[in-house]
Amino acid sequence: MRAPGHLNALRAFESAARHCSYIRAAEELNVSPAAVGQLIRGLEEAYNVILFHRSRSGPARLVLTEVALSILQELQGGFDLLGAAVETLKTGSALICINVTSSPAFADKWLLQRVENFQTLFPQYELRLDSNIRLVNFATERVDLGIRFGSGQWPGLVSTHLMSDEFFPVCSPSLLLDEHPLTSIEALAFHPLLHDVSMRDSPEFLTWKTWLQHIGHVHDGVERGLQINNSATVIQSAICGCGVALGRRSLVAADLAAGRLIRPFGDAQPSIFSFYIVAREGIPISVAAEAFKQWLIGQAKKETPSD
Repeated sequence: MRAPGHLNALRAFESAARHCSYIRAAEELNVSPAAVGQLIRGLEEAYNVILFHRSRSGPARLVLTEVALSILQELQGGFDLLGAAVETLKTGSALICINVTSSPAFADKWLLQRVENFQTLFPQYELRLDSNIRLVNFATERVDLGIRFGSGQWPGLVSTHLMSDEFFPVCSPSLLLDEHPLTSIEALAFHPLLHDVSMRDSPEFLTWKTWLQHIGHVHDGVERGLQINNSATVIQSAICGCGVALGRRSLVAADLAAGRLIRPFGDAQPSIFSFYIVAREGIPISVAAEAFKQWLIGQAKKETPSD
């Protein structure tokens, strides 16, 4: 199928739609705002549609019409494919890049200790990892795959289950030598709790309060303690002896195996959330990204729960 006409106008529309501004689109495309407006008017006239309305309240912003919204995602996907093709031309025989995003905790505690295996198996691919607490916008940022912890439902993304998880208390072995050795749940009253609040907006995320309620134990200080918005930092705080954390098996397995952490008491409780590999909906991923995806799934299958 041949490329459609009005490519420059479509490019101007996509940029203006993403920024909700002719001015910012003009800056991105290195043209004048008037030129952006002219291209978009030409596109509207060519197809007899209206693509933008002007907001009448607050700062002047462009508001996409229903027809504009209906084509935007597919248009952005098309430009992504064009961009990938151009990058292939530029690189020639150079390494092919795979852009992956994940949380800092997953990268630090699970992925990085395994990634050398992928690079050995696929030396022709170069992995670029963006580890960030915020969720990356796949529609506006150049990302091939993401690894997310949640329900598996994110707008505009297709999810593939990677692995399930479970929670249980963990602490430094030094707490067994404390004045009040942490050898039973009753001793928890003498030790600070470490709270992972990285998913505080998700009520389903297991917390100390819900974990203790599940086993029927009353702990008066359950709401107190250090609150940290990075799961890896919570684990490191437990390793340093700062308190007792609820560990997720996926993230603490290596530290348990190395003896940096122990499980002082309590059974594991399954997590409602799981890890998922995510990609843009309706946009085929590259051969390189598919290779990394299948490698991830293979690595996750090797995980065997053990105390």
